[in-house]
Amino acid sequence: MSQESNATPKKRGRPPSAAAQRRALAAAHEILMAEGFGRMTIEAVAARSGVGKPTIYRSWANAQELAMAALLVNRLPEAEVGGGTAQAALGAQMSGLVTAFASTRGRQITMALAAADPESEFTKAFRNQVILSSRNAGRVILEEALARGEIVPPLDMEALLDMIYGPVFFRLLVGHRPVSPEFGDAIVRTALRAVAPSDA
Repeated sequence: MSQESNATPKKRGRPPSAAAQRRALAAAHEILMAEGFGRMTIEAVAARSGVGKPTIYRSWANAQELAMAALLVNRLPEAEVGGGTAQAALGAQMSGLVTAFASTRGRQITMALAAADPESEFTKAFRNQVILSSRNAGRVILEEALARGEIVPPLDMEALLDMIYGPVFFRLLVGHRPVSPEFGDAIVRTALRAVAPSDA
């Protein structure tokens, strides 16, 4: 996908419809799973989905960003991430991350990330579409839990988010230990214990 590493940035204008985004993501996911990361281009997604390239570029800066989003498209449904207890919502999100990166394509992406330049478009796409997106969803979950009185205010919200997501991405990139559902559950339990009410 090197031919798309310098793709034009997201364009201003009318935001794409949710239906167009879903079609593009579905097509990208199909190509990614069937043909691999290297074959998943903006042109291929546009042809399969019927969504124009300019519309796709308004949501994703390049094919790398779209591929990262497509890897997680069936793993982090908003209905599972939002609502319920913080334990359940964060657990569902963590399960989605672990399942996505345990797949064949997820492992291929992880291996490519380990060898990628920190400033490459590929690494930036991972940071934007996986790390930052996951943290933003986690922030919403924690803020809702705080409003319900389920947790106490953390000393530092950013540090708490790093405590939750940092271990997953560390294991993915270093590869010293497996990333398993049990590991994800342990992270969530440990992090939430730090902000549990004193009478819990």
